[in-house]
Amino acid sequence: MHGQVITTMEKRSSARAYSTEPLSQEELDIILKAGLMAPTGMNRQEIHFTVVKGDHPVLAELDEEKRRLRGQEKQPVPFYYNAPVLVVLSAEEDFKWSKVDAGIAVENMTLAAESLGLGTLIIGCIYDAMHGEKRAYFSEQLKIPDGYDFQIALAVGHKTDDKTPHAYDFDKQVTIL
Repeated sequence: MHGQVITTMEKRSSARAYSTEPLSQEELDIILKAGLMAPTGMNRQEIHFTVVKGDHPVLAELDEEKRRLRGQEKQPVPFYYNAPVLVVLSAEEDFKWSKVDAGIAVENMTLAAESLGLGTLIIGCIYDAMHGEKRAYFSEQLKIPDGYDFQIALAVGHKTDDKTPHAYDFDKQVTIL
């Protein structure tokens, strides 16, 4: 027997199709609070959350730069799959636990979203664009604080696909000493 959180984890999968229905302010607040409640190394609380509406022009620019760096043709669907909201997580660039802390925060957010019946996609594919030659431009456009770097992003919305959660192989992936 297991609890509600485990059931939520078992149900969650990456959503790659979203309706045009916007998130309510209450849904967005719950998801952001879940990220803010995540533990951080030394209780530094160094994660910054930038909420970007899915129709913001900077997302098209990020998509274009990501594809340029990868030598990819323009696709009919952008990297965030037209989710109505993208949350960009940045953190202090010189704090050694920032990547881990951002990962913990984004997972809290995915579980909160799943518990609300929403879909999510954790996004790292824009990392090179956010750290490349246009880094200062994208940081300015996304209002990333000085001294902070992009870590990870989360697309959130009302999912329209029904993807099965990924399988795993306990015996292959776990060693018990």
